[in-house]
Order: sequence, then structure tokens, then C-alpha cells
Amino acid sequence: MKIPEVILIEVDHAPGVLSKVLAVVGEAQLTIEGLSMVTRTQSKTVWELTIEVNEEENYDLTGRINRLECAEVIGLSDRVFNQHRGGKIETVSKLGIHNLEILRDIYTPGVARVCLAIEEHIKLADEYTGISNTVAIVTNGTAILGLGNIGPVAGMPVMEGKAALFNQLAGLSGVPILIDSKDPEVIIQTVKAISPTFGAIQLEDIAAPECFEIERRLQAELNIPVLHDDQHGTAVVVLAALLSATRAVKRDLKECSVGQIGLGAAGLGITSLLIEYGVAKVYGADLNPAATEQLEENGGFKASLTELMETCDIVVATTGVKGLIKPEWVRPGQLIFALSNPEPEIDPADALEHGAAFAADGRNVNNVQAFPGLFRGAANAGAKRFTSKMLFAAAESISAHTPDNQLVPNPLDKEIHQHIATAVYEAARTSGATV
Repeated sequence: MKIPEVILIEVDHAPGVLSKVLAVVGEAQLTIEGLSMVTRTQSKTVWELTIEVNEEENYDLTGRINRLECAEVIGLSDRVFNQHRGGKIETVSKLGIHNLEILRDIYTPGVARVCLAIEEHIKLADEYTGISNTVAIVTNGTAILGLGNIGPVAGMPVMEGKAALFNQLAGLSGVPILIDSKDPEVIIQTVKAISPTFGAIQLEDIAAPECFEIERRLQAELNIPVLHDDQHGTAVVVLAALLSATRAVKRDLKECSVGQIGLGAAGLGITSLLIEYGVAKVYGADLNPAATEQLEENGGFKASLTELMETCDIVVATTGVKGLIKPEWVRPGQLIFALSNPEPEIDPADALEHGAAFAADGRNVNNVQAFPGLFRGAANAGAKRFTSKMLFAAAESISAHTPDNQLVPNPLDKEIHQHIATAVYEAARTSGATV
């Protein structure tokens, strides 16, 4: 798996020295992600060099650099672990508790008045508590990223990341909920029991096929929006990227043939949304007969991997199998979306080199572009469920705000998420999601 590694390098303050260090990095066939100066004296400069490494390989980069007479590695760190140290989220008060008057207002005895008002009129909770602005991020750790069944605690860094993104991009409070069970009924009953705390439920990284039953039941039995992000968040961003890509090559998405490799949670979510959107020819390949049967029940067509690559205009892959798509299989003009994280089914550069009109991986087409705006819009509308029209609205908004020659906009652009939220809000109000 590729990870970023940060190296501190002290070099002589002289012409051409840094270029010698970078040449060593190039000779090791490593990609530079960042370079910045840390300190400088009259004779020495310390540079922070961030490189992308494969943790399974030994590059001996430290040894190579130290063999230069003009440079020395003085420190190593792991940026990813440093960012996670102590966790990525915390619960903080919105109010400054500076005196006893405030304490009495927000706690005892003043809080009793608010409690009794809510008891009498339950809808007041939307105004006087944070419930409507809070999303549960629920996982049992059975399908974490492309890592698989690593357990709920090992999946906590992902859930914290989701919570941080909810807060930063949509002003929502995300609360990770780890459930140590693979039994769908246990998960369903647990979420139902804690649901009064939340304005919405985001199911995350729960393996198929259990995730389908869990989502279906919770959608039916709760009166708040429930969304399995691996299915629907991913599907929304893929639809947005396909709209952008087909617009760039002057083709109508609904007239293209789309092949989906891998029919797990993401794959079935993508195919279902494309079929509902009106794409006439949606094919899917999977080794699990139950998955292809589900695809056919949804209106798609099963096919083999070879058939998909030979015939489909657009190929989407969500298998978790690194290198599954061979470069020589790519046909000129195809759109290739190899979305497994952390390693794609084919490197986008290889797909483009072999003739793909567009190619992307999960780093470029990621559900972070969808879920903050989806939940913000649902919360603003007071929605009780997510509808297909809300998902379509999110995808179309993402695509509409994508710059030319790109597939999706910058996911850190907060205005984009506001646009998505507005589109979802309007779709919720007109599609029956609020009743």
C-alpha cells in the first residue's frame, strides 16, 4: 500500500546540492508529494521532503542520500500517523461557561424549563437541542475502505475522518458509533435504540449483503434519513463524474453502455442509481451469483469481465483488487473509473496511456464530494428520508460546479457543498421526503 513518508534532510547551502538529493529520489523511482524549507543557516539548509512510498518495498533512500557528501537524513516521520495522534475529533461546547449565571441557565436549574417544553412539544427539540444537526456514523468494521473486515475499533480512524469532514464541510456534528456485531438484527436494534439522539443515520463500511437488509429495515422503521454511504454516496459521486466526463466528450450518458466490475455495496449502489437515472444499458460482473441476480432484479444485465471491457463505453470498478484491469484491455475512448481504495484496479496513468478518454481512481472520485451536502440539505429540509431525486440533485449539482477538464470539483471547496445542500433541500421539498 502506498503511504506518504516525510524525511528531514540537511544539505550544504551551496548551488546544485538540492538537485543532487532530488536526483537520488528519482533514481529510486519515487514520487515527490511535497518539498519545503524548514530552516537555513549560513552553511546548512534543512528541507522537509514528502514522498510516496510502497510500505512493502525497501528503497534504502536514507542510505542513498547519506552516501552523498553534501547531504544527510536527520529525521523520519509518518505524516499520516502524526495527523491521527490523539484522534481527529473532540466534543466542545458552543457556549463559553464563564459565570454561575450561564451555568444555571444551561444546566440546573434552568435546563428543566427546556426539558419540560420539549416534553410537551417534541418538535421543539429541533430548535433547542443539537439533535437535528447531528449524524450518527455507524459501522461494524466489516468492510473498511479496501481493507475488508478489520473490526469496528480498527475502523475508528475512518469514522473520525467522516465526522471531521461533516463538521468542516457542512457544519454538522458527526458521532462515530462502533457496533461490535456482524448480526444484522443486533445492528438494526442498536441503531433504533439510539436513534433519538440523531437527526440522521449514516451507515458506513458494513459488508454486503448484510448492509442491504440493515439499510432497508432502518429506512422503513425510522422517521429520520438513513443512508449507506458506501452505496449511495459513492453512487452519487460516480454519477456526477460520469456526467462531467460524458459532457466533455460530447456524449449523452443515458445513451452510453456502462459496465460495473464488482457488485458489492458500492457496485450495486452505482448500478441502481444509474438505472434509476435512465441509463439504458447497465451491465455488471461479479463472481457472486447472488450479486448478479440482484443486479438483474434492479434492471441491469450480467456480463463477464472480458465482455465488459470489450463492449462497454464506460467501465467502473469497485472490487478492491489491485491491478485487476490489465492496461491492454483498455479500448481507445473508454472512460475508466477504478475506484477501489487504497489501491485501484488500474492506475489512471496506465489507462490514459492505453487510450482511455478519461481515467480516475478513488482519490479523485470519492464520496467526500457528496455526503456532507447530502446530509446538510436533508437536515435543512427536515427530511424524513432520502429519495432518488435528492441523490440525482446532488450528482447534478456536483457536475454543474465541476471546472472544465475535471471530473469533480475540489472536495475542500465549501461553496460546492453549500450548492449541493441547496439542491438536495429543494429536491427534498418537492419529492415527498418531508412527509
